[in-house]
Amino acid sequence: MRPLFPLLILAILTSFTTQILAEESSKRVLVFGIDGCRFDAMTKAKTPQLDLLIKQGIHSPTAQILGDRYRKNNTISGPGWSSILTGVWADKHNVQGNSFKEPNIKQYPHFFHYVKLNNPSAKTFSTVDWDPIAKYIVSSADVSLSTKTKDLSYEQADDKSAAAASEYLLNDNPTAMMVYLGAVDETGHSKGFHPSVPEYISAIERVDRQIGEILSALEKRKAKKPGEDWLIVLSSDHGGAGRGHGGGHNNPDILNSFLIVSGASAQRGKFDKTVYIVDVVPTALSHLGIQIKDDWKIDGTIVGLK
Repeated sequence: MRPLFPLLILAILTSFTTQILAEESSKRVLVFGIDGCRFDAMTKAKTPQLDLLIKQGIHSPTAQILGDRYRKNNTISGPGWSSILTGVWADKHNVQGNSFKEPNIKQYPHFFHYVKLNNPSAKTFSTVDWDPIAKYIVSSADVSLSTKTKDLSYEQADDKSAAAASEYLLNDNPTAMMVYLGAVDETGHSKGFHPSVPEYISAIERVDRQIGEILSALEKRKAKKPGEDWLIVLSSDHGGAGRGHGGGHNNPDILNSFLIVSGASAQRGKFDKTVYIVDVVPTALSHLGIQIKDDWKIDGTIVGLK
């Protein structure tokens, strides 16, 4: 007859290991990118969804779009989104403008790459309506959508992205998601990047409603899967001044983005130190339990987590 004590120990260890794996697998990340969104305009707009995310997390109204080591790239979308989604500055990913002439994204890939490297069965989802993101930056996505077409405005394409993200949340099993919304930037270029511009404010309010649609789907999902721990991270690639944002290396209205880290695993309040857009990736990866290796050469740091 086999001794009961070793079997009991084995059962306890098995149960403990299963619990740890379940806790690790409950971690999820949803990254929102709002192109060309000034935080001071956001605070003027009626944005109940963004306000709630700020309340349920930690934020900075002055996250920097350029680092201390390298500041030569233009202050536009190509370098901005490459930095946000790879976690490195432009001297590494080599996207200096919007032409993506010689990108080095293979060596410094989209953060989904690291999610898949850690867990090949993880589900990853991206939806954008500025096509170069999908074409040049996004990698290792199980679903990668580019919703802007000639017959759709950016507002309509954002609607389409919000609907697709909501559907994926409700009907699939995502580990990491990225949702980019482009109409705020488009409105800034046509009407002006400033809190005094009504159309710019309206565009931010529309994005808030689209984010609300996605968050509503997330709440429905969490009601069915209460053990999931979702971290929500929001940022922008740049601000704006007048009707543009190029060459803004010395203009705080352009250099200042924002960073919001929200959810049960996020700290509360306001960052008391300078944060950067490259902090999005290491923060997201850390929440997912992924150890960041030195040979990835990520520039950002983990911020805002408990």
